Amino acid sequence: MPAKIYKVTLTDEEREYLTALISKGKAAARKLTHAHILLKADLSENCPAWEDRRISEAFNVSIATVERVRKSFVEDGPDAAISHKKPCGTRPVKSDGEKEAHLIASACSQPPDGYAERTLRLPADKMVGLNHSESLSY
Repeated sequence: MPAKIYKVTLTDEEREYLTALISKGKAAARKLTHAHILLKADLSENCPAWEDRRISEAFNVSIATVERVRKSFVEDGPDAAISHKKPCGTRPVKSDGEKEAHLIASACSQPPDGYAERTLRLPADKMVGLNHSESLSY
């Protein structure tokens, strides 16, 4: 097994904070589980220092979750490791209201000559053909 890159070594204050959080039991289940993971992964003197496999089995999480919690702790601290991270990126808007209205009108209109009925591909291809979008999935 390769050596751990992110090693959790808690200070006394961090350990007290996590222990207090767990003992209250009034936090989200995910937050409590991550606090347990950090306490069991602690490599400090007189601490459990469980293996990731054992932690994952004890708390019914994947080994990848244990690794992510350790990494987050090392890089950003205990609060980041136990708190839910919001998505960092947003998707760019592909169309505005005007383009959507044009797409709906095109989809609801009569099919072009040579077609018995309108398919989903026709309005998508038309939107790309009119340079309303670079690509559009039917």
